[in-house]
Amino acid sequence: MTKLIFTDSQKSTFLKEGYIVKNNFFSNEEVYILQYETEKLFKAGNFKNVATEEDGTKSFTKKNLQLIPLFKHSRIFRSLPYQKKVVKAISELIGDPYILHTDQIFLKPAYNGSGTNWHQDNSYFKIDDPLKGVALWIAINDANLENGAMKLIPRMHMKLLDHKRDPNSNHHIRCYPQEENAIAIELKAGGAIFFCYGVPHCTGPNISNKYRAGVAYHYVHEDFFTNQVNS
Repeated sequence: MTKLIFTDSQKSTFLKEGYIVKNNFFSNEEVYILQYETEKLFKAGNFKNVATEEDGTKSFTKKNLQLIPLFKHSRIFRSLPYQKKVVKAISELIGDPYILHTDQIFLKPAYNGSGTNWHQDNSYFKIDDPLKGVALWIAINDANLENGAMKLIPRMHMKLLDHKRDPNSNHHIRCYPQEENAIAIELKAGGAIFFCYGVPHCTGPNISNKYRAGVAYHYVHEDFFTNQVNS
């Protein structure tokens, strides 16, 4: 019998809270490969700065570097979402069959790396059941409060909040949720957060002396992707 990635209790938490954290989801060897590949992409200049000033002009004082789509640039990152334990984890959370929806890396440079404001992924994807879409966010480097760790708000995933254009980004949208129940998820490199499409989340600025990167894959159950395409 194939070993389960999540216990029944953890899957219940996902349904109730909208997310699960898995520390050390990737081994030290895997982390080294992901960090090496990220550094290679960074040095090659593949990332684009999506941060803007509030008037919509390109920002030169803050940087939020994004690489999307990712699969065209790296065989490592193209194959990672099909790794056996990843496939098993997604299957346990949203069921089969499912498809890979998007892939991307965000990289916050040292000292002036800006965050990504509050939003729900389902504000982009608009599937009928936000629990049938899941984001896998992987810490390429240690993620902490100083360098802009992920923040999210549990138990808000079944309500789609109002979103507007994000004045600090050239293409993102954002929402303005009540933040009193927000939690920060500090992770060592190789840790992962699985959160459904409805969870409000954001990342803070990086004021540390090293860049911090995270890769995100989005998956959706095939039934809901079909509905989205045909709507």
